[in-house]
Amino acid sequence: MSVIKKIILNQDFIAQILKTCQPHWGKLGWVTYKRTYARWLPEKQRTENWPETVKRVVEGNINLDPRLQTANPTSQVIDELTTEAQDLFKLIYGLAATPSGRNLWISGTDYQQRNGDALNNCWFIAVRPQAYGQSHIIPAYLDQQQPAPSMPFAFMFDQLMKGGGVGFSVVSQNVARFPQIARQVKLTVTISSKSRSYTDALKSGAVDAEKWQATHQTADDQAKVAYYQVPDSREGWVLALARLIDAHFNLKKVAPASQIVLDMSRIRPKGTRIKGFGGTASGPMPLIEMLLDVNQILNTAQSSAASRLTAVDCTDIGNLIGKAVVAGNVRRSAEMALGSAADQDFITMKQDQTKLYHHRWASNNSVAVDSGFANYEPVAASVAKSGEPGIVNLDLARNYGRIADGYHPGIDGAVEGTNPCGEISLSNGEPCNLFEVFPYIAQKQGWNLTRVFELAARYAKRVTFSNYDWEVSRRAIQKNRRIGISISGIQDWFLAEFGKRVVTGFTTKQDPKIGQTIKEPIYDPAITKRIDQLYQAVKTADQKYSQELNCQPSIKLTTVKPSGTVAKLAGMSEGMHFHYAPYLIQRIRFQANDPLLPALKACGYHIEPDVYTKNTMCVEFPVKAINADDPHFASAGNVSIEEQFATQAFLQKYWSDNAVSCTITFQPKEAAKIAGLLYQYRFNTKSTSLLPYSGAKFKQAPKEPITKAVYLEKLKAITGDVAAVFEQQNGGHDQKDAALIGQNDCATGACPIK
Repeated sequence: MSVIKKIILNQDFIAQILKTCQPHWGKLGWVTYKRTYARWLPEKQRTENWPETVKRVVEGNINLDPRLQTANPTSQVIDELTTEAQDLFKLIYGLAATPSGRNLWISGTDYQQRNGDALNNCWFIAVRPQAYGQSHIIPAYLDQQQPAPSMPFAFMFDQLMKGGGVGFSVVSQNVARFPQIARQVKLTVTISSKSRSYTDALKSGAVDAEKWQATHQTADDQAKVAYYQVPDSREGWVLALARLIDAHFNLKKVAPASQIVLDMSRIRPKGTRIKGFGGTASGPMPLIEMLLDVNQILNTAQSSAASRLTAVDCTDIGNLIGKAVVAGNVRRSAEMALGSAADQDFITMKQDQTKLYHHRWASNNSVAVDSGFANYEPVAASVAKSGEPGIVNLDLARNYGRIADGYHPGIDGAVEGTNPCGEISLSNGEPCNLFEVFPYIAQKQGWNLTRVFELAARYAKRVTFSNYDWEVSRRAIQKNRRIGISISGIQDWFLAEFGKRVVTGFTTKQDPKIGQTIKEPIYDPAITKRIDQLYQAVKTADQKYSQELNCQPSIKLTTVKPSGTVAKLAGMSEGMHFHYAPYLIQRIRFQANDPLLPALKACGYHIEPDVYTKNTMCVEFPVKAINADDPHFASAGNVSIEEQFATQAFLQKYWSDNAVSCTITFQPKEAAKIAGLLYQYRFNTKSTSLLPYSGAKFKQAPKEPITKAVYLEKLKAITGDVAAVFEQQNGGHDQKDAALIGQNDCATGACPIK
């Protein structure tokens, strides 16, 4: 239904807010915003400014309230939602809180109306044969309720191309449900010589369409071949993949085909502008390469003794899909593969360097465990070597909200995995739905935190009323109404508000279950009490709003997301993570012709050619962490692995009823502790990943620790305001499709920006 009565923010109100409130920009904040979330305005020949972005985002969200889609919304509802929209504008404009990066990019656009999925950062799908159902994509040869091997891969491809990340489960129970592969398939990809992509497509493996047609004109030839002309659309790409995968299996009412021809002649050439989502097209080349590679995996699997797909095969297909999406040059693919803890082939699959560099880089990999799992030594050995796999405890996710609230059998019983960053436990087809609060900034700006978290909960709740494309997702969302209200800048807030970190020490005790001595953390009671109060505020707000909307209360409410780009906007520590260093150089990469570069140069920032990528410039930003000189300050370079585990466990116990995304950094000397700590916290954390602390071991590292003296020296060279200089130099005009290079939305690099 369309909105009957639309809430619009008054320009006089916005002008008043601009006079009384200043955004809490970090050192990289405005530049990051301008090249990440500011949309192109064709009528003005420039990108948005921050007030325009916030207005678009708030109006796009507030008008999702289903009461506005009825014939006669009451004046009370209109007034309450108008006040709420105004509060949200002030909150987000000041950067005291923000919706997810996806919302900053999509909310309030026409694309949101066409693709409600685009408001959600990430998704989860179980890799097993499934029915497409009443979805916007369904192959013509299938009935809606007919399970098909292609469905989970089609779902993954579709969501990745819409800019979302996808977690996917290849645990043994799922992969075993694939039937035997019935046949090998000969795949031919054709393209017309009239296509502007012709030469590049031939290099990628295609053949001349006219020549192929001329040599395959007999009725016998036509009967042997399944021919499909791929439409110039996202859906067309997905259906091409689906047809290829399903051709390898015996499906009811589907004639077998051992030869498939996929014609790419209609696909727009490289460089063509993409309407709606934004950016430019890649041409058919990434799709051609992906289809040929996927076909090879399926043919090889068919020739094996079992003629079945393995978890590694399924992960490879997922990774090839992600690689193709990345090659599109607009969207950043984010994947997390979840395998079985006993599957050594899955755990070690990234040790194949050739395949790692070809496509296996495309996912972060984790293993599913329960609280009874004890064999952490092989996992820890792999983590120490490569930083993978991560751990996902499905037992805790299904039977616990906050750990402090105790065991509730089946409270979230349909959970099968997580989003790529691991902060939201998800059922099949379900998305994460995030909103991020910076308590440090909110309190500085005079906000009542109870009101802030109420606004956050209501914002996220409305997202569940979007128009979702896939039936499997609609069912999960309507059942769960899951939201994820995150606290970010946690380390900054704890030090500023409470004068200490949450872990005040450790006490030595004997763990009766393992018969070993462990260090049990001691938590600050004032922080514990405040965190619990804020959780209750979110819970109360959700219950109240659910009654107003006559819908299910959200099955779970809170999380800690890893943050990243959004935290850069506000200049805060990322999620629960400690700052990388008290003082550092943060490097950001720009296209060489970006009009922001002259403004940055005029303001004194050091700029040099990127040593890794052509036509790219690397800009250095000297950054001081909030509270850097506080005696209680700790950074990722010196905080112990024990304190990081304990901090994650604290947030899982008292704040997050979903999960806590955390990438624990460790020094080489701490690697021997990993297995024991994973086992110690098996009843306390739902997902955990680890990475060795790298410092700045390579040239032009994204983050390079420096001393205070070096920071102060570099700061002297910087004068002027980049936004003001940019405006002066360009007269308000900007460049289409300008974007930062190699930028990730999350601290882990797992989740996409848009």
